[in-house]
Amino acid sequence: MAKVVARATTRVAASPDQVLAFLRDYQARPQIYTSNYTAYTVEEGGEGAGTVIGYHFAAGGRERDYRLHVEESDGVLTERDELSSFVTKWTLAPATSGTAVTIESSWDGAGGVGGIFEGLFAPLGLKRIYGEMLGKLAAAVPA
Repeated sequence: MAKVVARATTRVAASPDQVLAFLRDYQARPQIYTSNYTAYTVEEGGEGAGTVIGYHFAAGGRERDYRLHVEESDGVLTERDELSSFVTKWTLAPATSGTAVTIESSWDGAGGVGGIFEGLFAPLGLKRIYGEMLGKLAAAVPA
């Protein structure tokens, strides 16, 4: 079973503090989600570390439910699924006139031939979805 990693990065015109404030607000987060995400709920908290969110995700003919616990350290938001090995990290870095924002997800892939295809195609699909989310983030956070 190999680790599968999907990532996308973009520049947002706002400062790292502004972007982090938006991302930490899990009540506002659905603004940047694509139609792949449904049944979104904030189960505990709602701002930064300690928040628990849930959603249903569908893409590439696959669907599953997630229940994620939010951790925060040095401006990095980490969302860990309690139902699987799935982990998403939002990383911010100062950039020329704004912030470089990276979203990266990883999980333990399937074994065998199915795992080979998962490792090839899942990251491509998620990169497209994450690119759309990052575009929405750039529009949602004013400079």
